[in-house]
Amino acid sequence: MRARCLIVDDEAPARADLRFLLGRFDRVQVVGEASNAEEALLLLASLDYDLVLLDIRMPGGTGLDIARTLRGRSDPPKVIFTTAFPDHAVEAFDLDAADYLVKPFDAERLARALDRALAPAPEEATPSAPQHRSPEPGEAPHRIPVQKGDRTVLVSESSIIYAGAARGYSYLQLIDGRVLVSFSLNELERRLRGHHFFRAHRSYLVNLDYVSELAPDFRGTLQLVMNDDRRSRVEVSRRQARELRRVLGL
Repeated sequence: MRARCLIVDDEAPARADLRFLLGRFDRVQVVGEASNAEEALLLLASLDYDLVLLDIRMPGGTGLDIARTLRGRSDPPKVIFTTAFPDHAVEAFDLDAADYLVKPFDAERLARALDRALAPAPEEATPSAPQHRSPEPGEAPHRIPVQKGDRTVLVSESSIIYAGAARGYSYLQLIDGRVLVSFSLNELERRLRGHHFFRAHRSYLVNLDYVSELAPDFRGTLQLVMNDDRRSRVEVSRRQARELRRVLGL
């Protein structure tokens, strides 16, 4: 069944571009367009949409306002923000956005956003079994592309303390701060697969080079104390605790 989609943008050319890009995907059907927040809320009240593509800054209200309204529903549509303004990403993901696209973007980037929005909820997914291997001789370090405004920064695996998933997005905890990424945690695991990284929990992927302690918590489960300035703690699921001890030779 095709996902019913609503496009919300105050610029007609932007709506036309989105409709054209979405026309490449058989799983999506555009059944509505709105040019402002008021029109969008009227359409959302008249039909059950599966997906909403939201601009941020519009007359009469922002896309963030619309997302807050949708969040109060029992079964809200998935939201992908499509905007020229990268500075609202954290707030958007706090509103359970599936993704945040900064204009201009192409069909490939939109396809990744649709994958995230239309995939089963993260709690329904099972982490792939950890695989640990030594890198091949001469193998280049893995790098993760991170969008910063109109620039793409390549983050080396050696600067990643751990990666986390929360409310529909992923982030990298680095030595010098935290950055959002457009990949799911499963995608990050595939990119960083090797002897350095371990899937400690469905919500965490840790760099074992930064683990300084294994500490039990009050529930009887394990936490990893990371060797960074914050002494970050990362939860280990009961399912993965035995595998972690095996990997560490304990």
